[in-house]
Amino acid sequence: MHVSIVGSGYVGTTVAACLADLGHDVVNIEIDEGIVETINAGEAPIHESGLEERIAEHAGTNLRATSDYAAVRDTDVTFLCLPTPQADDGSLDLAIMQAGSESLGRALAEKDDDHLVVVKSTVLPGTTEDVVGPILEEESGKRIGSGLELAMNPEFLRMGTAVSDFLEPDKVVVGATSEGAAATLRELYSPIIAREGTDLVETDIREAELIKYANNAFLASKVSLVNELGNIAKEYAADAYEVLEAVGLDDRISARFMRSGLGWGGSCFPKDVDALRAGARDQGYDPALLDAVVAVNDAQPQRLVDLLENHVSLEGAHIAVLGLSFKPGTDDIRKSRALDVLEHLDARGARPVAYDPVAVENVREKHPDLEVEYADSAAAALEGADGAVVATDWPEFDELTFDGMAKRVVVDGRRIDVDEADLEVYEGLTW
Repeated sequence: MHVSIVGSGYVGTTVAACLADLGHDVVNIEIDEGIVETINAGEAPIHESGLEERIAEHAGTNLRATSDYAAVRDTDVTFLCLPTPQADDGSLDLAIMQAGSESLGRALAEKDDDHLVVVKSTVLPGTTEDVVGPILEEESGKRIGSGLELAMNPEFLRMGTAVSDFLEPDKVVVGATSEGAAATLRELYSPIIAREGTDLVETDIREAELIKYANNAFLASKVSLVNELGNIAKEYAADAYEVLEAVGLDDRISARFMRSGLGWGGSCFPKDVDALRAGARDQGYDPALLDAVVAVNDAQPQRLVDLLENHVSLEGAHIAVLGLSFKPGTDDIRKSRALDVLEHLDARGARPVAYDPVAVENVREKHPDLEVEYADSAAAALEGADGAVVATDWPEFDELTFDGMAKRVVVDGRRIDVDEADLEVYEGLTW
């Protein structure tokens, strides 16, 4: 099938490479000429496991990038994979989505054949039909259901495992305006849907939009509940991991997302939960539980620094911060709990020295005013340190011995696999 994808960010690039891997002919449409050149050179514009190899394999054959929207006319279906950034009140800023829809509609005005437009960006219920659809109709001169079809196909990609998440998902959700649109997506995804363990969920468009939010809100709530229970367990000097391991044996609960610690961050959970809260308030509903979920999560970084201060006088202290990305396997630092830890350390007069295998340059570029020194290795960050905190559970941290520290005091926010005998003080955030 011939597929065009508008947007070459984290989602758009991953979807393009994976659809090319499935044998489809794919063109990425991106206004950033630097990203266009990068993809056409066979390189990945983002750090994601398994992505570089697939782009290198398919670029120049069944995968290419361009800044010209006219390319959509040679395709059967277009995916809108555009960012929907967060406004100050937590709501979604749809300006980029609207602009992309306008450009796509103008390009489709000169196409004679029918075309399917699929929103893959995370948007609140009603956006696809009430915002994207009317723009496409106005700019293209076509009507939904007559020359133009509309669908919503949410993504469930996790940073660090996005390629495998796309190719081996637990579900594919399709919300469509017609059986023809749904059939096109079933054909597109047929190799994935045929895989054992993947469920196909077909709904109306608004349900498909809300499924993504409900999915992430549930998982974020589970993490915050686990952290709350971990905090309570620590007050009783009980091991939260032993408690939660037993709780996870209940098949109504499951053992996944049961690691108490520093909390969730990244580009999805914070934005999606905030957007759902803002959207609920717009509808006249007070989302008290989701408000509490966010409050528990936001308190975890300060709690970690409080625990460190129980053992180290922070004024002027050299504190090693291990990890800057919001999770291992990615260089994404959006809403990273590590950045909150750095701010709390700075506020208390500490001198943080940070290390991350891949995310340092992102922090330098996006947070140039952050008071922090960067080290080239974990060992260098720890050298002479009065204390250390673990903010991201990169596998390489499991091998640390902490020999070079002035005071071998570690507060671990992620429960890495270290030998506590190597330390004077080993303090877990919630266990």
